[in-house]
Amino acid sequence: MKHKTIIILGSSRPFGNTRKVVDYLISQGNDIDLISLSDYKIGYFDYELKNENDDFHPLLTSILNYDTILFATPVYWYTMSAQMKTFFDRISDVLIGDKKPLGRQLRGKVMGSISCGSDAEIFEGFKMPFEQSAAYLGMTYLEHVHTWVLSDQTIPKTVESRLKSLLNKL
Repeated sequence: MKHKTIIILGSSRPFGNTRKVVDYLISQGNDIDLISLSDYKIGYFDYELKNENDDFHPLLTSILNYDTILFATPVYWYTMSAQMKTFFDRISDVLIGDKKPLGRQLRGKVMGSISCGSDAEIFEGFKMPFEQSAAYLGMTYLEHVHTWVLSDQTIPKTVESRLKSLLNKL
């Protein structure tokens, strides 16, 4: 069965603030599934493809069953998490050699990104790797939504509104 949307969560704390935001989004929408990169063993990209037998290729193959892919990451040192960066780097595996047909299946899909930081402002350029990756892969870039969670662990109304707006675009 082809599902509409998958959220790829890349966080060192799979049940932290970014997950809280993602769970809220899922609770408001329908036909949205979730994958936490923390549940998989994904090695770094290398040109000799030494990690080709880890979890990346089966995971990417399952993701290709979705029309829309949302990447959710905390803001670590002004950028995406290491887990998310490793996942993006590994897409290079399917752009070379005999795996190219797998990579070509990303064409025509929709990509979006969600960040969760410690405050309401996001740094200039944060979304650029997502936008440019979508363009390079032949995907349509939907949008970037920056979120945060208050110190009392509540999601601000502004964030709820942003997430509902994202849902309306799916």
